[in-house]
Amino acid sequence: MNQLNATHDPALKSWVVSANQPDTDFPIQNLPYAVFASKDAAHDFRVGVGIGDQILDLRALASLAPFKGEAAQALSACKYNNLNALMALNTSLWSALRSELSQSLARGSSRKELLQQLLLPQSDAIYGLPAQIGDYTDFYISLHHASAVGKQFRPDNPLLPNYKWVPIGYHGRASSINVSGHSFTRPMGQMRPEAEGAEPRVGPCERLDYELELGIFIGNGNPQGRRIPIEDAESHIFGLCLLNDWSARDIQAWEYQPLGPFLAKNFASTISPWVISYEALLPFRIPYERSPSDPQPLPYLSSETASALDIKLEVWLSTEQSRARGLEPAYLASSNFKDAYWNIAQLISHHTINGCNLRAGDLLGTGTLSGPESGQEGSLLEMTKGGNQALHLPWGEERRFLEDGDEVIFKASCQKDHYPRIGFGKCRATVMPT
Repeated sequence: MNQLNATHDPALKSWVVSANQPDTDFPIQNLPYAVFASKDAAHDFRVGVGIGDQILDLRALASLAPFKGEAAQALSACKYNNLNALMALNTSLWSALRSELSQSLARGSSRKELLQQLLLPQSDAIYGLPAQIGDYTDFYISLHHASAVGKQFRPDNPLLPNYKWVPIGYHGRASSINVSGHSFTRPMGQMRPEAEGAEPRVGPCERLDYELELGIFIGNGNPQGRRIPIEDAESHIFGLCLLNDWSARDIQAWEYQPLGPFLAKNFASTISPWVISYEALLPFRIPYERSPSDPQPLPYLSSETASALDIKLEVWLSTEQSRARGLEPAYLASSNFKDAYWNIAQLISHHTINGCNLRAGDLLGTGTLSGPESGQEGSLLEMTKGGNQALHLPWGEERRFLEDGDEVIFKASCQKDHYPRIGFGKCRATVMPT
């Protein structure tokens, strides 16, 4: 699967007209997966694939059994209300299904009439979680984010000594991950006492923040006790999505020592409904590089084949006031996954070096993805210098941290010359009062 094939042909066009528009997130070279239901049958979720502004019902397609061999086997795994069965297969089967879908949706396909009746406008769909997420691990792989945050607490020594040697991560709460479009209530918790010797305060979070991340869905896993070598790690990646791992900064500041975040992180995480297959992202793989002045990855984290990915991410914000005035969301910042200190293969190899077993549908978060320049911050904590500098919005409001009614919107895309733009859809959620 690590080789380009006919599905990546930049000249390929679809008989679905909207898939050929230059601003679409979902050209035929993308074909992302989602779990959806029609608004008219809101509880009947099934697996689909995005093409232009439409979604192809794969459960209905599977009942017609149009494919043979490995593609048929993979399509059969799409009969359920989540992607776990498909994720549990291997790269050969994923690739076979992608190939048949590409051919069937391509301009001139003999299957046009068959597939046309299985399309639903995305505007008429509602979305569920793409997978039943058994376990969730959040990493901390942006050197620029770690440095910016570290400087606020340790100006002379922002990075802890292990950072450049080991991918830092923690196990998060899978039950509170929800799909884009859902709101969540402002968390409550204990916060640092206002004076030495005083009792901690208990109340609604006052420093609520977003974290701009990508989510990585694990495909086929590994038995407990058997690690995944870094050379094989990419074959265990099913696909990527957008992830907002909301953070209660004031609750975290009080509770995180000695074991790390707890209530500051487990109240809500939001993912986009669309899972972009790793195969669709192959044209955007770039060499992974480590500065010669930094410690070089240890052997189990070192590979000549594992790559970085060129994915641009963006943050947008709307407020109750801006929506009431009919104003468009404000652009806040952008960053790129290629600037991360560790790559996905290293995360998987490190996660399993001790024999930990990963399972189909497990989710890995990259941690906040920030860039090296101003305007590339992946959180308000960085943008506002810990809340000390107000962020000025175009319609006259200010923000240091998120307020009730604020809606945070993430977008992401892969772009390069002479190739269709591969988009990730949107990841959005609104903060509701406690």
